[in-house]
Amino acid sequence: MRILITGGAGFIGSEFVRSMLSADIDCRITVLDQITYSGVEENLAPVAHLPAYTFVRGDICDRDTVDAVTAGHDAIVHFAAESHVDRSIEGAVPFVRTNVVGTQVLLDAARRHGVGRFAHVSTDEVYGSIDVGSWTEKSPLAPTSPYSASKAGSDLLALACHRTHGLDVVVTRCSNNYGHHQFPEKVIPLFITQLIDGQKVPLYGDGANVRDWLHVSDHCRAIELVLRGGRAGEVYHIGGGTEITNKELTGMLLEATGRGWEMVQQVPDRRGHDRRYSLDITKIQEELGYRPRISFAEGLAATVDWYRENRAWWEPLKARAALS
Repeated sequence: MRILITGGAGFIGSEFVRSMLSADIDCRITVLDQITYSGVEENLAPVAHLPAYTFVRGDICDRDTVDAVTAGHDAIVHFAAESHVDRSIEGAVPFVRTNVVGTQVLLDAARRHGVGRFAHVSTDEVYGSIDVGSWTEKSPLAPTSPYSASKAGSDLLALACHRTHGLDVVVTRCSNNYGHHQFPEKVIPLFITQLIDGQKVPLYGDGANVRDWLHVSDHCRAIELVLRGGRAGEVYHIGGGTEITNKELTGMLLEATGRGWEMVQQVPDRRGHDRRYSLDITKIQEELGYRPRISFAEGLAATVDWYRENRAWWEPLKARAALS
């Protein structure tokens, strides 16, 4: 299978590339990534020497680039996105451009070049907040941030392309990811790196917002299941099975880094901050046999250890993020 992976130098995309190339000798992968502030080409260093791997630096909004790279591929796995909620609140235009326009450019190219499957990777944030219970794949979309609104728009464009043009589209929506190689502006690596360096960490509002945490390797394994076996035109939820409050998460990270609550600074809540996310993952379990394998306790401990041991990776990225 010849697969084009957009955003393959990012956190989740690079894990998918590494896992696919280490497990599938019949797989050939082309990565298309613009290497914006959060893209890290060295994330792909472990596979860069392989003949089954090709890297192309380019913008998914550039039709000519996308056309040139799409030709000859059997499938597209679309990770590329602007994804940081706080940044979207400060300025939404880059999110609309990349997440909405970029997705449409890719869909058009997939149709022109006869791509057999288009796997669109999305987020649980498109649903907004849920007080009790869990969303199913049939739940209405009600995004509350510019980021989640742009992802909802891209989801709908992908599904509309299936219904209107017959493109073989599958959409995945995941809960909060964590793990090694995550860009250090996201909450878990931000808190780990701040606490390692003896710096305070910001806790939004009362810290009672609830998130379900999914290890990146479980997420990528589920995406591969959907890529290979998901039904065209369908949405699949991918969750980790661990719902905790942000305050509980903070306590776990304090304990893991040997710090106390004096290192936590209460800050005003994020504008439009969703209270709780929760995905029903029955569909992917019953249809494709997915189960998360990595417990949150195990995964979080390994993640803390990875950041302790890889300062040379994350320290320059924090400086880059501060300047962007």
